[in-house]
Amino acid sequence: MAEKIVQTAGRDALGNFAPDFAHFNDDILFGENWNNEDIDLKTRCIITVVSLMSQGVTDSSLKYHLTNAKNHGVTQKEMAAIITHTAFYCGWPFGWSVFNLAKEVYAVEEI
Repeated sequence: MAEKIVQTAGRDALGNFAPDFAHFNDDILFGENWNNEDIDLKTRCIITVVSLMSQGVTDSSLKYHLTNAKNHGVTQKEMAAIITHTAFYCGWPFGWSVFNLAKEVYAVEEI
């Protein structure tokens, strides 16, 4: 079994204000769902990035998931191909936005 994913962001940010939401975020989404071994973590990370990108989410949550993808073995070359491919289906401007975040995560400088 792979290392267990443990998340506390929900409790850290909303534990007192919205304890049920914090529980669902930390224990169900990241606890049960992310630790389900039917899909490997690298694939799960790719699916999450594509899903967020296709919804136009380009905030800190996407940056977190880009970093998570990198940490679970998605290379810069793979991520560039993933973003490019997804941009054809969900919108070119989303691709540009995600590339800006991905460049930060992968620490890629302009030539």
